[in-house]
Amino acid sequence: MKELPVDVIRSKRRKRTLSARLIDGRLEVRVPAGMDPDEEAKLVEDLLGRARRKISAATVDLGRRATELAIRYRLPRPVSVEWSTRQMRRWGSCTPDEGRIRISDRLAGMPPWVLDSVLVHELAHLEVAGHGPEFQKLVDRFELTERATGYLMAVTEGRPGALIG
Repeated sequence: MKELPVDVIRSKRRKRTLSARLIDGRLEVRVPAGMDPDEEAKLVEDLLGRARRKISAATVDLGRRATELAIRYRLPRPVSVEWSTRQMRRWGSCTPDEGRIRISDRLAGMPPWVLDSVLVHELAHLEVAGHGPEFQKLVDRFELTERATGYLMAVTEGRPGALIG
């Protein structure tokens, strides 16, 4: 993805909160005028990361991709698949009773085979709820499961809380 230009606008009226919006391919961030420069830099970088993920996610048709993977790996098709901006501890989650899958938008900028691995994992949950041997057989149909798991472990520095649901 091409670098996203950022315009920081300091406001004397703004006291504590930041806001950000995309305007003509630029990220406009409004911050309180008296904010500590180090804190401002960190918060602007966080907002920039969110904006990049949102832009990347918009280029992926998750529903189509999940359906193609379900067909290829003989797994149930989901009722819905959507990006989630709220999943910070998991890469994906599934509600088998409803056929709903949610994928963390943090995956949007990662290699496609990593996203596919998480989708296959969640699709397998539509058939088997737990993580036992039967479930693992379904997940292992995707040839790059082990590689993708290693990639995600490296990205999260092996933190056990960064799970696939």
